[in-house]
Amino acid sequence: MSKQTLQQKIQRVLARFTPRRIAIIMLGTAILSFGIHNIHQRTAITEGGIIGLVLLINHWLGVPASVASPLLDAISYALAFKFLGWDFLLSAGLAGIASISLAGFYRLWECFPPMLPDLTPWPLAAALLGGVFVGVGVGLIVRQGGSSGGDDALALVIHKLTGWRLSRAYLFTDLTVLFASLSYIPFRRIAYSLVTVTVSSLLIDYIKDFRTKTNV
Repeated sequence: MSKQTLQQKIQRVLARFTPRRIAIIMLGTAILSFGIHNIHQRTAITEGGIIGLVLLINHWLGVPASVASPLLDAISYALAFKFLGWDFLLSAGLAGIASISLAGFYRLWECFPPMLPDLTPWPLAAALLGGVFVGVGVGLIVRQGGSSGGDDALALVIHKLTGWRLSRAYLFTDLTVLFASLSYIPFRRIAYSLVTVTVSSLLIDYIKDFRTKTNV
């Protein structure tokens, strides 16, 4: 990549860092982390990808989500840089903002006692409400061109190394994490986690594409 091309790409990336866009990304990370902390971590409901891996590490190693989340993101972005180069790293600027903001809000919620009723006895309600928090939060982030974690980086690396379609790469990471989560979540709860993943995926797509022409 020539110096001039690199400078042009950097300028295009910096132009995307508007106060409004950053504020919406921060709102999305606040909603996402609130749901993960107050629902998923308390009710043994999980997600796929990096979010599910954060919950897995938190359960077995006791590493707070505010630490595990940025650590896993950093590893994912390092792998992406190794295999995809500067093009990916430059395009991941807003994802970096989201990653830092998400870790900050995780830390904030960890300072307070649970703010929602314990839904453990009602796993379907936990799955549905948890899916809403994740779907709305991630939907707002993705709509602004960001990413809620290193999922995109991992999927692109897998796509690069295997030649799989991106949808298959995403599915592989989600199913791998869900399978690993059986080490601490009963099979029946994993079934409820699939409800959460479905609800959140539908909401993410809906919010991302909602009235696109308005550039919300």
